[in-house]
Amino acid sequence: MSLFIGLMSGTSLDGVDGVLVDFWAGAARTLASAHVPYPDTLRDELLALQAASENELEREALAANRVAAVYAQCIEQVLAKTDIKPADVRAVGAHGQTIRHRPELGFTWQSLNGALLAELCGIDVIADFRARDVAAGGQGAPLVPAAHQALFGQPGKTRVLANIGGIANISVLQPDGHVTGFDTGPGNVLMDEWIGRHLGKPYDDDGAWAAGGTVVPALLASMLSEPYFAAPPPKSTGRDLFHADWLQRHVQAHLNATPQDVMATLTRLTAITLASSIRQHAPATEIVYLCGGGAHNATLKRMLADELGSHVQVATTDALGVAPSLVEALCWAWLAFRFDAREPGNLPSVTGAQGLRVLGALYPR
Repeated sequence: MSLFIGLMSGTSLDGVDGVLVDFWAGAARTLASAHVPYPDTLRDELLALQAASENELEREALAANRVAAVYAQCIEQVLAKTDIKPADVRAVGAHGQTIRHRPELGFTWQSLNGALLAELCGIDVIADFRARDVAAGGQGAPLVPAAHQALFGQPGKTRVLANIGGIANISVLQPDGHVTGFDTGPGNVLMDEWIGRHLGKPYDDDGAWAAGGTVVPALLASMLSEPYFAAPPPKSTGRDLFHADWLQRHVQAHLNATPQDVMATLTRLTAITLASSIRQHAPATEIVYLCGGGAHNATLKRMLADELGSHVQVATTDALGVAPSLVEALCWAWLAFRFDAREPGNLPSVTGAQGLRVLGALYPR
């Protein structure tokens, strides 16, 4: 066996997803998985660290320790579902929690104490995957298209994988093996912010609140005027752009809209920006596979299907044999597998880096 654990905590800040994967003989077989939510206090601190604040250097270091502890819990829970011991696992691929993403300034920062995680779990830890791509002139994101191609690509067919986490991104897997991909814009991040503010809920379960609202065309047009949407790839984004203040700037000109109508409009925003990106960069695709939390939002899926038209089927990665919530963690296990073999993990066609690079930094057990 060739065992690796992948750990992913995304922009939604809901916690850590972990998978144990066997890459023996080139295949990827998921053996176990777990999800560990962030404590509310840690989630609040990580959210606060998204912007400049007092004593942030010390606070980030302490938060990185706490993230490592949650990651270690996830590893423990994954292994507890098997008879596999830490010594049997080749390495852990750990994403860390993005708190700043500014590739245009030459940096991206994922909060995680990799050395502490190696101490806690007794397994080699590979982290800081994005930094090398940024150092090579790339965006550092999205990194998942390379893994998507390796795990889900099918010769002779165009496949599109759309990951709808806090930020949405697409991977376009072409019939000839060429891959493109980029962040399309907000996924759940603005919807989560809005429902948290008005209903005190972490997310819109199944899109039920949005389903009862009406899209506000003028508000939608205002948000769609954001230059990021028209910018060509390679491009990536995060809470550095799509945050509560960005949302408020657009909403304040439309105070007649009810909170529920704003929610419907935000859901349509995610659907439109995804669909327009797919139409432009993958016009031949016949099926789009969704993963991430947004794959469970029925209203968003319906709106996306409406935007794409009846000739494009909208499915989830369940159809490919992987639960939507586990795809990104699986990709990070693959990136650890690639690092272990000292093989590249990025795609310059996606990130804009100057070339292929081995991604990650090793913290030996």
